[in-house]
This record gives sequence, C-alpha cells and structure tokens, in this order.
Amino acid sequence: MTDNTEETAPVATAAAVDMATDATSNVETQWPARYYASYDTSATGPTEVTGWYDVWGMSSTANVPAAAEMLALTAEQWAARLPYGQGVHEGTIVAYTPPSTVTLADQAATAYSAAVATVQSEYGVLNEPTPDDWVTYLKALKAIRDGVDTTSTALPAAPAA
Repeated sequence: MTDNTEETAPVATAAAVDMATDATSNVETQWPARYYASYDTSATGPTEVTGWYDVWGMSSTANVPAAAEMLALTAEQWAARLPYGQGVHEGTIVAYTPPSTVTLADQAATAYSAAVATVQSEYGVLNEPTPDDWVTYLKALKAIRDGVDTTSTALPAAPAA
C-alpha cells in the first residue's frame, strides 16, 4: 500500500489556504467591519436590534444581510451588546423597550373585570344600589372592550370606591 499523504497534503493544504484567503478577502470586501447589528432600516424611530453578527468569524455568510442594511459596530459596542433591550436610533445603539402590544380593548377588558369585582364587593354584597358614577364607568369600559367605542385613546378614570 502506498502512502501519498506526504505528497498530496501540501498541495491540498495550499489549495485550501488559497480558498480560505479568497473567502476571507471576499467577506471583508462585502462586510468591511467585523461586527454588525441588524434592524428594520425602514423604521423612523428607535427599532429593536434583530440580530448580531460577527461576520468575519462566521463559517457561512449565506443568510447575513448586506452591510448597507445593518449598523457597523466597534469592538467596544460588540462587547457591550445584550441579547435583548437594545435598539438602533439614528445610527446609534440605544436602550430599547418595545412598544406595548396590549390594545386599549384588552386594557378595558381587564379594567372591566376589576371594576365588576369592586362593585360586587363594595355594593352588591351589601345589597346596595351601584352608584351612577360606577355604572357610567362600567358602561364606558364595556363599550371600549366590545369595540363600540372606537374613538377613545385612553381608559376613563375609575371612580373612588
């Protein structure tokens, strides 16, 4: 049996080095900075960081957005990155809290349940009539909850118990 390892290894290694050098050169051409943060570039205000990329250290860049679609980072910014709670605003990494996804109708439903419990415990168990301000409040919450009131932008203030 002939051992060709010594003869072919240097050739294969040299070819591999050339390919690796070409690949590295191509990556560094496409992504001139090593570190990037991806985000929604069409957003007008602060927007959440959707991905962190150490592009030069990746074995494949097939799914990496173009450099122009991301924010290039310094080594210091890369070291300070967090898995959540950071966004991009005007080309800078900033603290970021996503906007609430709870709708006014959802808030009204929660407030309505709490108000019914309050009315029951304060007036119902005593067999007393529900005061008009509580009836008005409950009706306003119900209208928001049920989608009848579509113009309110905030919940009404609760009456004193």
